[in-house]
Amino acid sequence: QLQLVESGGGLVQPGGSLRLSCAASGFSLRSYSVSWIRQAPGKEREGVSCLSVGGVGADYADSVMGRFTISRDDANNAVYLEMGNLKPEDTATYYCAARWEQGRPSCARGLDKGHYTAWGQGTQVTVSS
Repeated sequence: QLQLVESGGGLVQPGGSLRLSCAASGFSLRSYSVSWIRQAPGKEREGVSCLSVGGVGADYADSVMGRFTISRDDANNAVYLEMGNLKPEDTATYYCAARWEQGRPSCARGLDKGHYTAWGQGTQVTVSS
C-alpha cells in the first residue's frame, strides 16, 4: 500500500522556521516527483512546491519563493520542506504528495488529489504570536 506520512508541523511565531518531513512507505520515491500542497480553512488549496525525479528541477508558489525550500532523500524515501520567515498567512494544513512520472524530468504543482499517485494525511502549521 502506497503511503505518505507527514510530520513536523506545529505552532511557531511569525518570523520563525519549521521543517516538515514526509516519509514514504510501500513504494520507492525514486521515480516520483514530490510536492507539498497546503489548505487553510475557507481558502483555496495552494500548490506550495514541487521537486522533480532526481531533484533536477523545483518549482515554488510566488507566496513562498525565497522562504521555503523543498528537498528529497531518495535513499531514506523522504521529502522535506524547510520553511523560513514564516508569516500568519502560511497557517494551513500541509500535505505531501507523490506522482509517478514515467521518466519525465519535471514536476507540476497540481491541486487535485487525482493528479497524484499518493497523498498524505497532512500536518498542521500555525503561525501566530
